[in-house]
Amino acid sequence: MKKPFLIPAAALLLSLVAGAAQAAQGTVLRNDKLYAQPSAASKVAGSAAKGARVTILSKQGGWLKVTAGRTTGWIRLLSVRAGAGGLGGAGIGDVVGAATTKSDPSRVVAVAGLRGLNEEDLKKAKFNGEELGRMDAWSATPAQARSFAGQSGLVAANVPGLPEPKPAQSSSPWESNQ
Repeated sequence: MKKPFLIPAAALLLSLVAGAAQAAQGTVLRNDKLYAQPSAASKVAGSAAKGARVTILSKQGGWLKVTAGRTTGWIRLLSVRAGAGGLGGAGIGDVVGAATTKSDPSRVVAVAGLRGLNEEDLKKAKFNGEELGRMDAWSATPAQARSFAGQSGLVAANVPGLPEPKPAQSSSPWESNQ
């Protein structure tokens, strides 16, 4: 008599187990904000403290969607180390592993030193003048750069320029007969 109830209950249990199997555990490497969307310009949804355990739900570009405590939000990829090993991991390889566990090891995609961007992400990329303006706000004048370098004990070094490139020599007699 209770058998019809077992089928829906088994289906529910199976879907919960499958969902849990897709999520990965991670550890926050530094205090960071959780954003409502995968963008630093997005509304802040919460925060995650260094050493906090998070559940990694998905990845988009250089961002991970995580659950930290009762808050779900987006955190920078390099702020989380995948696995349950705590903060004593091997380093940057562990961090990148959080987002590349299902990647094809024979295909390497690297842009500005950040792995995790795939061909599809690059195809969807669009110019964003507002982000460029934000980046320009971080620029320093030559005087500011010299001052900062001086405070750090750095000194200027005169480096000679490279020689002018010479035209390539033709290896074919046909090219010189023009």
